[in-house]
Amino acid sequence: MDHNSISTEGGAYAIVVKTSVLRTKHKSTFRKYGMKGAKKSMNKENLIIKNASEVVTCSGFKAKKGKEMSDLGIIEKGAVVVEDGIIKAVGPQEEILKQYDEEHYEVLDAKGKALLPGFVDSHTHYIWGGYRAEEFSWRLRGDDYMEIMNRGGGILSSVRQTKAASKEALYGEGMKRLDSMLSFGVTTVEGKSGYGLDFDTEIKQLEVMQDTDRDHPIDVVKTYLGAHAVPKEYKGREDEMIEEIINDVLPVVVERKLAEFCDVFCEKNVFNIEQSRRLLTKAKEMGLKVKLHADEIVPLGGAELAAELEAVSADHLLQASDEGIDQMAKKGVVATILPVTAFSLKEKYARAREMIDRGSAVALATDLNPGSCFSESIPLVFSLATLYMNVSTEEAITALTINGAAALDRADTIGSIDVGKKADMILLEFDSYKFIPYHIGISTVEKVIKGGKLVYDNEGSPCVYR
Repeated sequence: MDHNSISTEGGAYAIVVKTSVLRTKHKSTFRKYGMKGAKKSMNKENLIIKNASEVVTCSGFKAKKGKEMSDLGIIEKGAVVVEDGIIKAVGPQEEILKQYDEEHYEVLDAKGKALLPGFVDSHTHYIWGGYRAEEFSWRLRGDDYMEIMNRGGGILSSVRQTKAASKEALYGEGMKRLDSMLSFGVTTVEGKSGYGLDFDTEIKQLEVMQDTDRDHPIDVVKTYLGAHAVPKEYKGREDEMIEEIINDVLPVVVERKLAEFCDVFCEKNVFNIEQSRRLLTKAKEMGLKVKLHADEIVPLGGAELAAELEAVSADHLLQASDEGIDQMAKKGVVATILPVTAFSLKEKYARAREMIDRGSAVALATDLNPGSCFSESIPLVFSLATLYMNVSTEEAITALTINGAAALDRADTIGSIDVGKKADMILLEFDSYKFIPYHIGISTVEKVIKGGKLVYDNEGSPCVYR
């Protein structure tokens, strides 16, 4: 059943302030939501986190490539000091507590558990209307993705439903999806438009992302993906569609600061290399950063184009050539791998192991969307990467922290536990990061700290943020 109208009730979350829990439900009237201005209302206080069995710093201020991805910068029996939401100090507890008086700070006792940077999910499409459960059944019987798209399903099905959905409905569902991401330890997420393919609906999606960014603890990085598919009225007229995006939509997106990135689905029967090049070149000239859906279904040369344009990231890459991988590594383009999508589509996985060995900076992300990957599960990402893609646990953690941040051009402010960065961290329920893939398919995140404040706590039952 595809839903054109979605209730905004439920999906409540709470911010833990000291020992109290604020419980707020989303309101059903647009711009009268619960938690309006939540980020601004989180009073930033000084914080010391102590007694961590290990502080997995993932230290760095840029993407880690190749062998660097195995270095997690672990501090055993560590402590972290936060002032005004920014990391002030990190190091062995004995040294930290000599320099900072606990009486002047809120104190979080880690109780011998592992502390890591918050996860960065650098590729999602979390704002959409309706669902496509029937298509999943079609795929189970053997219909491939392009067949489904050609019969009016796929992205175009979500386009129809997103156009019909109200802002209130999109907001309510988006907030619930962000709640779920928060429970998995995600503190920053990228959100793409692309389920409008027209001016009004694309702008509507970006506006709703802007509102959820304002109202939810998770930071949202917004990407304009108006060239996500070719609607029927533009079949054979793809060049015209690209020109209309360049002339009519991009100027508004830039002027209103609705997005930071521009993306394109560079693929056979969607947008070719030259069309993708023209769009992204113009987007860069207008001040947007660029990334690509590249070489997902056929080896079209998207990886090579990403290197040519010095894109921040190229994503999917299941069919990327050796030459494309090498060029991306040379130009510093982050290779964002989406294993749950390949799993869901029953396709082969991208060659993450080879990419790392060839010196690439690899990031991992969920690709949450209503069709090819209806999942925001970080534990599943870890399981697939480590069990089926020959990625080590250490490399997977790097890929979901500092490299995920780099894929969003934020490695200088998030993605690691370093002095001067935002205090976005997660505390596991176990004493080692090695439990993350070991507890297969299950979240090991106990607490989430965002900007120095505790925003999620699953110690005991039930989860207090609900």
